Amino acid sequence: MSVEQAEFGDVGFVERLDLVGVIVNIPGRYSLADRRDARGERRVYACRAVYLSPYEIAIAAPVSGKIGDRVLADIDQLGKLEGPLIRLLKHGFVISVAANEERRRGLAAKIAWVESNKNHDTPNQRAGERTVPTNPFSTLVFADGSVETCLVLDFSVTGAAVSADTVPDIGRVLAVGSVVGRVARHFVGGFAIQFIESQSLDTVETLVTSE
Repeated sequence: MSVEQAEFGDVGFVERLDLVGVIVNIPGRYSLADRRDARGERRVYACRAVYLSPYEIAIAAPVSGKIGDRVLADIDQLGKLEGPLIRLLKHGFVISVAANEERRRGLAAKIAWVESNKNHDTPNQRAGERTVPTNPFSTLVFADGSVETCLVLDFSVTGAAVSADTVPDIGRVLAVGSVVGRVARHFVGGFAIQFIESQSLDTVETLVTSE
């Protein structure tokens, strides 16, 4: 087969010649085995799987590890997967899936199902409802002027859900892209930001995902 390239915003992945995979946009969560929080518990981040094969998965992620790091991922529709980080991308990484042949066949079947059904969902663009951005990467700008890359999970005209290395306290004021908001709540893998002012449906995605 010919070389195929999948792009998701700034994430690019060139498939190996001997693998067959699909380009996707599937939410999930992941952790790096040696990255812990202040309590010694493993940090969990939100992510999006952007390329799937039974052997390798490319993940768009707010935080990357190092080559060889063990990654534990839980991808919607696929379940729990793990394996070493084998390649770094600009905004993510590729993991080699650790699995026996029986489980790999099961994973291949799930990927085939995803491929056959991935175009059945219709994007939801009504005001007040959550939308997944075309390019999920943006920046968080804190009150002290510091800036950090983040992954925008979804957004509406009133707020956004993001994942980043920093988890600000509830009530903290910051900007995601160029929209100012306040941290409203925490959830596994990220946090929600409520905008100070409601945004226009026509421009909110551009403003939220501006880097």
